[in-house]
Amino acid sequence: MKITEVRISLCNEDRLKAFANVTFDNEFVVRGLKIIEGRNGLFVSMPSRRRSNGTYQDIAHPITSDMRAKLESEVISTYEAELETAGQQDSEQGAEQDTEQDAEQDEPSPDEKSSDSNEESSGSDQESSDSDQE
Repeated sequence: MKITEVRISLCNEDRLKAFANVTFDNEFVVRGLKIIEGRNGLFVSMPSRRRSNGTYQDIAHPITSDMRAKLESEVISTYEAELETAGQQDSEQGAEQDTEQDAEQDEPSPDEKSSDSNEESSGSDQESSDSDQE
């Protein structure tokens, strides 16, 4: 069985880092895997449901340890790539915001604009009143 797609949805929580959906052979998808920060690093938690006695039971899970290792490796590496992409987007957006803020600082404020236009209009009024006196 081949993992053909892994989709990551990042979270901004303390231990829960992301959700993942994994597609196998372009024919079967398992949704709701969790990427969790544990004491010994990241691990993948399979989708589960709470039983009446308060324990949790996996809804879907790998049967062999080889498949679990393969799944965990693929999901975590995709998660790390997604983090890098998100970090690059954040830094690009930050640079764009800095550029916009710089441009806003170069423009006069609305108050400055209105006082400039008042001075211009009062100057032209004064000229016309000077010519009226002549």
